[in-house]
Amino acid sequence: MAQTTLTGGKEKKSVAEHMSDKQRAISISEFFTKNRHLLGFDNPRKALLTTVKEAVDNSLDACEEMKILPEIKVFIDPTTDERFKITVEDNGPGIVKNQIPKIFAKLLYGSKFHRLKMSRGQQGIGISAAALYGQLTTGKPIRIISKIGPTAKAHYYELHLNTRTNEPEIIKEEEREWEGKDHGTKLQLELEGKYHKGKLSVDEFLQFTAISNPHTTIIYRAPGQEAVEYPRGSNILPKEAKEIKPHPKGIELGMLIKMLKDTNQKTLQGFLTHDFSRVSSKLAKDICGKAGLYEKARPSRIARQEADNLYKVIQESKIMNPPTDCISPIGEDQMLKGLKKEIDAEFYAAVTRPPSVYRGNPFQIEVAVGYGGNISSDGLAKVIRYANRVPLQHQAGACAVTKSVVQTAWRNYAIQQSRGALPSGPLIIMVHMASVWVPFTSESKEAIASYPEIIKEVKLALQEAGRKLATYVRKKKKVAEEGKKKSYIEKYLPHLGIGVKDILGLDEKEEKAMLELLKEILEKTRK
Repeated sequence: MAQTTLTGGKEKKSVAEHMSDKQRAISISEFFTKNRHLLGFDNPRKALLTTVKEAVDNSLDACEEMKILPEIKVFIDPTTDERFKITVEDNGPGIVKNQIPKIFAKLLYGSKFHRLKMSRGQQGIGISAAALYGQLTTGKPIRIISKIGPTAKAHYYELHLNTRTNEPEIIKEEEREWEGKDHGTKLQLELEGKYHKGKLSVDEFLQFTAISNPHTTIIYRAPGQEAVEYPRGSNILPKEAKEIKPHPKGIELGMLIKMLKDTNQKTLQGFLTHDFSRVSSKLAKDICGKAGLYEKARPSRIARQEADNLYKVIQESKIMNPPTDCISPIGEDQMLKGLKKEIDAEFYAAVTRPPSVYRGNPFQIEVAVGYGGNISSDGLAKVIRYANRVPLQHQAGACAVTKSVVQTAWRNYAIQQSRGALPSGPLIIMVHMASVWVPFTSESKEAIASYPEIIKEVKLALQEAGRKLATYVRKKKKVAEEGKKKSYIEKYLPHLGIGVKDILGLDEKEEKAMLELLKEILEKTRK
């Protein structure tokens, strides 16, 4: 029993009651305010990169959804030694007025979380988290202007995010003219950051983005620099990914119970047939029978134990893999165009694997390699990781892609490799995973989880690309060795001829004939 005491005729609260008075709900905004590292805002350097990444991802998704070849401008301007103003502008379809505040100043708000369709964004956190970070570090609002058509007015907003309620606060709102712009969106925010060049930089991110998105033009101005352009290398838009229903083997028991409660279907058989992919009416009836359930039972009345039985039968049933038109790979031709556009190599090869499945989620692995040319031959090969066309720059050691590259026996493909390490030499390896739901290891979306199915597919793609690379490398080595032998013949044959001439007493004509014969014999033996 809780201990209470009387003080002056009044009952004193127990310790438990005092503790209960302090309990209160925490909003998602408050949580991420104190745990910003979960979203990729660990430090000022990474915060700058994450902000640009989230804005560019949104722009690319919006353009592709409306079949527009993307043109994206990214400007970074220092306002003080520790603060930067980031401006990102696109030529996308624009955003309708009433959606602008929630998209940019409300965490976990978006159109992509509940649908099974390949896209760069998944959680509805990214750009609003960047706005929150800017607000926390500078106190300044995010500014957005968006226009949905040539005759429409542009809508301008300045927004803060209320961390207690996770709702947008409109600081300023007005209609504006946006001359010379038919449609598109421009955002601007100021934040505490740190700019650097080279590895893990914004510069590197945009170059990698240009490789995996050759249909995109990117204009980038780094702090204190002239603007540079990553020109479009292809006018072919990515194949549109279709939205699919969940696969029954891709859900867990808790989700199945929720779906049973939420469905509009009147019967259990109808629920299995219409709310999932790859479940025919006959298969649904068989599953119900094996689970000991009446196929015409109301889904909302299925008890927890019955749902458990249903779940077990589903996992044991043979169900066709989910459709794969929900994913849109880059494709071998486009990968090569992107790689050739940005990487100066002497040999290129690309491989797109057939679609596969992990936990009921379809995915597809692609690999491209560049070798030689201006690629540095010092040190380890460079591995560029992608998920749904987005470069993954951090947490390489925790990623399934890196593990797969290390586990591949590159010596079999004429590439040097130390035990337990990446291959070495003038080599760039590009690995792309396309999926309706990429299994990231954290909310910051920096590394892919090591599911056995994913590692297997990455290794198979690497091996196929490795075989193409090995053919080239071995041929190159053979040509080099033949050239070396030929140079030896040309260098020492005249000296050999003089010696033979003196020993055998040959005249000039006989010496010449003898040298021609020797050269012919040696040429044959070097091959």
